[in-house]
Amino acid sequence: MTRDHTPRRIVSLQPSATVILQAIGALDRLVACTKYCADVCPEAAHTAAIVDDSWTAKQEQIASTNPDLVIAAVPYQEKAVAEILKAGARFLGLAPKNLADIYVDIATIAGVIGLADRGAQVIGSLQEEIERVRLQTAQLLRPRVFCEEWGKPLIVSQAWVAELVQAAGGEFVGTPGQHFDFARIRDQDPEVLIAAWCGAGDRVPLEKIVRDRGWSEMRAVRGRRVFAIRDEFLNTPAPTLTLGLHALAAAIHPEIFATVSGLRQISDVSPKSHTARVTVV
Repeated sequence: MTRDHTPRRIVSLQPSATVILQAIGALDRLVACTKYCADVCPEAAHTAAIVDDSWTAKQEQIASTNPDLVIAAVPYQEKAVAEILKAGARFLGLAPKNLADIYVDIATIAGVIGLADRGAQVIGSLQEEIERVRLQTAQLLRPRVFCEEWGKPLIVSQAWVAELVQAAGGEFVGTPGQHFDFARIRDQDPEVLIAAWCGAGDRVPLEKIVRDRGWSEMRAVRGRRVFAIRDEFLNTPAPTLTLGLHALAAAIHPEIFATVSGLRQISDVSPKSHTARVTVV
């Protein structure tokens, strides 16, 4: 008789891993996850214990769930990694930088738990959707788009977001993952501004950004093309990136893409009063 050695009790310390498990049909193997995982994937909270994440992981919490696999992803602290290793379960650590890395992560998780075919299907669906949008925007004018994943300090969104912006018909402004100053972005004067702050959902204060950064005269602001996109749509490197892709496409090319849930836009900006109204779409 051949014994099944694939993991059956999985602890996920990062939302991306939890979303991947859900996408490949393995959420029933999840015995613990973080509160951030539960925010992105509410189904996980019904059966999984809540533990600290990859940044603050604790041995006792992990070990108490008796896992046979722990999945974590950047950002890590050295101390947290030591705590994960001391828990004694197999450890899979992820550090994606671009879409290709995300595909590998999906394939790796699926392969480790014996669902390689399902992983390949998920990857294929993600790639097909990105390519479908890319073909729709291939002949369109490409407005310059600045995306940020944090506001203070100002941090440019990651490389996979830059790739999604390109697929959605925009030209990405800035160096992915790097710190920028407000004046530099003002000088580059992009046509579209997008904020997707880590952990903020879509609650980014767009009007305050415009006012405090001195951005009122930028083309994006004057054209009312300033948007917030839900954090998990762009900052969770998992199949949910298709939601971010659709939000980006609607922001960059509203003439051909319908608006979507999770996209919020400034509706009016008055340079004289430095106030703004915001519309939720």
